[in-house]
Formats: sequence, structure tokens, C-alpha cells
Amino acid sequence: MYRLLLVLVLILVVSCEKEFVPKPKAYLSLNYPTVPYKKLEVKRPYIFDVSTNATVKKLPKNWLKVAYPSLKASIDITYRPVNNNLKELLIEAEKLVFEHAIKADQISSNNFENTKNNVYGTLYDIAGNSASQVQFHVTDSTNHFLKASLFFKTKPNYDSILPAVDYLKKDMVRIMESLQWQK
Repeated sequence: MYRLLLVLVLILVVSCEKEFVPKPKAYLSLNYPTVPYKKLEVKRPYIFDVSTNATVKKLPKNWLKVAYPSLKASIDITYRPVNNNLKELLIEAEKLVFEHAIKADQISSNNFENTKNNVYGTLYDIAGNSASQVQFHVTDSTNHFLKASLFFKTKPNYDSILPAVDYLKKDMVRIMESLQWQK
């Protein structure tokens, strides 16, 4: 009995040699570069500023893919002419946004207006694990309608991609602010 007690005390003394210190919390620090913008060099019925760290891929029907290879993301831009169908185009754009409601925690919208360039629209923030976290549509209400959606080439995990979403949202706002319709 004494031997067992002696062994237990010896184990306690030897095992308590090091003081336990929990690991400190680590935070991911992502620093995205501030890069200049340039005018879109692709001939389309619209023009806007695009980040110099993005590559622009021409698609049929005056559509574009603004790709960010280092972030595995893209802003997909669709263009449709307005032919007495503005109401249908707006309904379709909002339907595409609210299809994400199944996975989204919240969808908020901000109206946009640039009377100088005749550009009017709405920017949508989609919080949660949806396929697209930011979308917008803009129009001049008579001739042009443009829709843009942010996509990542990865399974959506909102907490992980949030810094990249915030970074690319600034580029999407810049697209809206600099957008001009071509004659």
C-alpha cells in the first residue's frame, strides 16, 4: 500500500515539472495590396475602371469575366440591352439574388445613383455560405442593363473568405461608380 502511494506521489512530482501554458490565440492577417485601376480595354457598350491585378476575359453577348487568379475569384458581368423589358430584367436580377436566400444568413441592399453618367442600380451584400456574396445590377433604364456577381472557385465558407469578399467588394463598387455607357 505504501509502495503504491509512494509511486503515485512520485508520478505527481515528476509529471508536474513543467507548468502548463495554453497557446495564445492566433489571428489570420491578410494584407491585400492597394493597386491602381485602369479603364476597361475591351470594346463593349459600357466602360469602367478595373483593377490592374485582375485579368479580363471577353465572353459572348458583351459579357465579361474579371478574374482574380491569386484569390481564386471572379466578377462575372452580364449585359443585356433594354428593349421595353426593363421590368423583366429587374425581376430576373432580383430573383438571382434571392435564390441565395436558402444559404444566406442575411441579404442587404444599397441603392446606387450616378446621375452624371445616367447609372442607377442596387448593390446586394449576401452574408453566409452562399455561392455569391456580392451582386449588383445597374441600368440607364432605356438602353442598357448590366449585372455583376462575385464568385469564388471554392466551397463557400463565409468566415474564411470574408476578407477577400470585402477586398473585392471595393472593386465592385469602383465598377459601379466608374461605369459609363458607350454610345
